[in-house]
Amino acid sequence: MVASFREAPQNRLILLGASNLTLSLRLVIHLMQQRFGAPSEILTAMGHGRAYGIFSEAVWRGLPGIAGCGVWRQLRETESRPAYALLADIGNDIVYGLLPEQVLQSVEACVERLQQQSAQIVVTNLPMASIERLSERRFLLFRNLFYPSCQLSRNETVSRAWAVHDGLAAMAARRKFILHEQKPEWFGLDGIHVDYWQREAYYRDIVQQFPDSGTKPELCDDQRKFFLTWQQRPEFAFKTLFGRAIYRPQPSGLLADGSCVGKY
Repeated sequence: MVASFREAPQNRLILLGASNLTLSLRLVIHLMQQRFGAPSEILTAMGHGRAYGIFSEAVWRGLPGIAGCGVWRQLRETESRPAYALLADIGNDIVYGLLPEQVLQSVEACVERLQQQSAQIVVTNLPMASIERLSERRFLLFRNLFYPSCQLSRNETVSRAWAVHDGLAAMAARRKFILHEQKPEWFGLDGIHVDYWQREAYYRDIVQQFPDSGTKPELCDDQRKFFLTWQQRPEFAFKTLFGRAIYRPQPSGLLADGSCVGKY
């Protein structure tokens, strides 16, 4: 059976992250719906250069920190249903100047709200092996390219990244969520962005960390990919563009299987 636009969502997918998640959004939705069924209510907070605890700008576009964005109001105000949350791309806050304890506080605030909604949670840890491989020269090249306002040295950045990495491990033990350690071979030359040819294997590995829900999707893999075409592409609920605030009602995105997408 193919889902109609009137069919109620079977589950809620909550996807939080930055560039990697932005570049692979439909792939992640596809893999999660393979595991948990469809259609879904999909709540996202992502974007290139996105931080968890601080307003960030990428070129001319600005976005609020994930921990303070509108996704949490939407989560509180909508009907409860089985929820699966992925928190990815943690670490941009470091190059925006936040201390490790500030980064961890923002992530833990997200985890606490998700656990209040009884969500199954997977968090990806910082890819320290691939970050450590960066030479001083390559680090400076990518720092100046992606984060031109950052003045942190390679050693200080790596030190803060290790503190966040270890803090997430302690948080996972305390908060009882799944923390996924990432393999260095997934990542490209900059140490933080997933290599294009590794994206499917990378996200498939992450999605397999969620407990099996026992749901058997009704569509085969090729059919699900077809029904993941956009009927309407999502737009940010709030962003700034050249300093001007822009608002859009949510959900703003719709997939061909009837899944609605909010982008916060």
